[in-house]
Amino acid sequence: MSDTPSRVVRDLTPEELRAQRIAARRAAQAQGVAPPAEARPRPVPRETPQAGQEADAAAGETPAARVLPGPAVARPDRAEAPGRPERTERPAQKPRTVEPTPEIKAFAMRPPAGPAVRRPRHKVLLATLFAAVVLPTVLAGWYMFFVAADQYHSVVGFTVRSENATSSLDVMGTLSTLTGGAASSSDTDVLNQFIRSQELVSIIDRRLDLRALYSKPGNDPVFSFRRDGSIEDLLRYWERMISISYDARMGLIEVTAYAFDPDDAQAISTAILEESAKMINALAAVARADATRYAEQELAFAVERLKAAREAVTEFRSRTQLVDPNADIQGQMGLLNNLQAELANQLIEYDLLRDTAREGDPRVEQALRRIAVIEARIAEERRKFSVGGIGPGGEDYATLVAEFERLTVDREVAEEAYKSALVAVDTARAEAQRQNRYLAAFINPTRAERSDYPSRLLITFLTGLFSFIAWSLVALIYYSIRDRR
Repeated sequence: MSDTPSRVVRDLTPEELRAQRIAARRAAQAQGVAPPAEARPRPVPRETPQAGQEADAAAGETPAARVLPGPAVARPDRAEAPGRPERTERPAQKPRTVEPTPEIKAFAMRPPAGPAVRRPRHKVLLATLFAAVVLPTVLAGWYMFFVAADQYHSVVGFTVRSENATSSLDVMGTLSTLTGGAASSSDTDVLNQFIRSQELVSIIDRRLDLRALYSKPGNDPVFSFRRDGSIEDLLRYWERMISISYDARMGLIEVTAYAFDPDDAQAISTAILEESAKMINALAAVARADATRYAEQELAFAVERLKAAREAVTEFRSRTQLVDPNADIQGQMGLLNNLQAELANQLIEYDLLRDTAREGDPRVEQALRRIAVIEARIAEERRKFSVGGIGPGGEDYATLVAEFERLTVDREVAEEAYKSALVAVDTARAEAQRQNRYLAAFINPTRAERSDYPSRLLITFLTGLFSFIAWSLVALIYYSIRDRR
């Protein structure tokens, strides 16, 4: 090995490159030549730590006391290449101290794991797998295939419809426009809840004896019903044995009834259909009653009002002894007119007698007395029509006529109100008849020919699956706790 320490090339920093370029540009401008193309500066040799340690050992210095020389600068005695700008000296860099290389510690590696051996906990784990997964699955399969009784199903489908018939009163414009076709979703919603209700269960139980039907298989305690169960137990069992598919948008209801005999399942479906039809009929009756109740109430009020008006007119006629005051007034006016005509005739006769008779003629005196009597009668008849006059019943005609006209107006208004109420009742009844709801079955109760329930393979598979999942979770929890200790 040579005693000369080996050197390495060090790249200039960006500041040094920028300073070197500026100096070269200025030198070219001073000499009047074009500045040279920028080229990558030459790397400056640098000592390696190994070479520096060898040199320090030869010189008797410690590595900590040795410093690297600063960056190389241009020497004055070195000839520059022709056409190359003169290099300027760079400022000296701060010397860096070379730190000794840290020692690398060696770590001991663990020996590889040995072959797995069977431990007692593995046997316990297998035993729990058998007890928690295999045994329940085997027992479930044995029960489903050898003990569980066959179940049969019956399907029935229906919907609520509304029949809107055309009424003859529509030409009068008194009926509102009604939408026809299917009934509103509220009817099917009510029917859907009614099928699940305790009321329907009680009705069908009294009709078919559901406890006896559902407790037929005596050796199937899982799927059969206890005969001595309460109505609440029967309702919960009913929810298991009845499947309802409800399409709220179309208003279609499809019910599947399960039983241990195909005839029993069909009988249950038929009972559900009939009781649902009764419920819809009851709802329709209530709707019709609600539609006509208000009109009938108005009619009853109009009848009472008309009765009161007519009774008031009858009492007036009895008190005044006048059937029609207007007719009586017309008669009085006719009498007054006759008196006026008679007075005119007597005045004419008096004028004739006065021209032809002598003074003291008794005929003249008699004519004067006749004229005076007629004028007094006319005044008396006119006084009957004035305020304070005495008419039939001791009352003046003005008061009698005013009272009779008031009673007549009340009677006429009551009659018009009665007519309107009567038309409203007829209209409400016609409208109620148009809104006739009924239950339409699109699937009649079916009768099964074979048993498809219970789903033996599916129940057995699900029993094994969920048992394995539960066992796996318990095993994972146990090992996670064990590994943390």
